[in-house]
Amino acid sequence: MKRKVFVSYKYSDNKVLRIKGYPTTARNYVDELSVILEKDNHIYKGENDGESLEHFKDATIGSKLADKIFDSSVTIVLISKGMKDPSVPEKDQWIPWEISYSLKEQTREYGRSKTNGVLAVVLPDETGSYAYYISENYNCNSRQLKTDILFQILRDNMFNAKNPFIRICNGAKIYENSSYIQSVKWEDFIKNPSKYIDKSIELRDRKNDFNIAKNVK
Repeated sequence: MKRKVFVSYKYSDNKVLRIKGYPTTARNYVDELSVILEKDNHIYKGENDGESLEHFKDATIGSKLADKIFDSSVTIVLISKGMKDPSVPEKDQWIPWEISYSLKEQTREYGRSKTNGVLAVVLPDETGSYAYYISENYNCNSRQLKTDILFQILRDNMFNAKNPFIRICNGAKIYENSSYIQSVKWEDFIKNPSKYIDKSIELRDRKNDFNIAKNVK
C-alpha cells in the first residue's frame, strides 16, 4: 500500500559512510531514500534542518511541523553517529520535535490525523560500521541497541511494550519485538522498504500495547 513518509534526520551529519566515494552527509542518504521510496510506490515528504529552534516558542515549532507531518502515516528517523549535538538542549534541536509531532494526533476542520508509525533506519558510520549503535550477539540470536546516543523521546519509545516478551540467554534478558520504534540497518531496509514500513503501521495499529511518550523533555 502506498504510504506518505516523513523523514527526520540531521542534515549536516557527515559521520556517515561515503556514497560512491564522494563527501557525504545524512542529507545525501535522504536523496537516496527519496528515490527508493518512490520506486516502492511511497510518497516522500521532506523537511529542513538548517534552522535553530533556540528562539522559537513551542507553538511556533508546532505550526512549522504540523503541516509537514499532518497527512503522513509513517515517519522514518535516520539514525546517524552525529545526529545529536550534546552541547545543545534537546528541545532546541529539530529531531525530537519531529518525533513528538509524528506521535501526536492532530485535529483540523477537514479531518484528524493518526499517530504515525515510526521507524529508525540506522546509517553506517564513516567506516561502514553500525557498531556505534547496534551490537550483534550471534550466540543468542539477538542484538543490543546503544540507545544512550539517541534523543530521549526516541529512547522512551523503545523497549516500551506494556507486556514485553522476554527470553533468557546465557543469563541475560532478551526483549523480543518490544519497541514501538523498531530499528533496522540501512543495508537491510533498502532491500525491502515496504516490509519495514508496513511493520511500523502494524505497530501503529497496536499502539495501545505500548507506553508511548509524545512530549519533548
